[in-house]
Amino acid sequence: MNKKKIAIILPGMGYKMDKPLLYYSSKIVQGMGYELIFVEYHDLPEKTRGDVSKAKSAADIAYEQTEEQLAGVEFSEYEDVLFIGKSIGTIIAAKYVHEHDTDARQIWYTPLEATFKFDSKNTIAFFGEADQWSDLDNVKKIAEEQGVKLWTYPECNHSLESPDIIKNIEYMKDVMCLTKEYIERR
Repeated sequence: MNKKKIAIILPGMGYKMDKPLLYYSSKIVQGMGYELIFVEYHDLPEKTRGDVSKAKSAADIAYEQTEEQLAGVEFSEYEDVLFIGKSIGTIIAAKYVHEHDTDARQIWYTPLEATFKFDSKNTIAFFGEADQWSDLDNVKKIAEEQGVKLWTYPECNHSLESPDIIKNIEYMKDVMCLTKEYIERR
């Protein structure tokens, strides 16, 4: 008998399900037999970078919408629960796992510093060394303190992209191989 597995995919504000990190990771989990739930946000404030009030509002709205979309999910029915977040989605994933005391593993693509305010056990993360949304040294320090395995990529921005397209393909392959290895370790 197959055990039930579920993956919750939480996007970034401008980084939706058709973008490489979420597209390929969702294909990986789908191929491994996970049920998928793609959370969608709407009516979020724009231009939040550098504006603490707008950023908090966006996170609050996204969290509320996530709560609504996951209201009927009985996580206790699943042997494996996986949250995959990108940017603001990492905050939402971490907060949801913390608030609901969900026994879940997490994958964070380009986490924001605010993500680390919440539960980070059973978590891996990927971060661009030229990420314009968070401070690299601070993210490295907090990840180490919390036991989050963090991989960084040189010259990569908040989408884990560098100016070199061929390098980007190599980085994406590395990220997806590490993602798959982590999921298989259950």
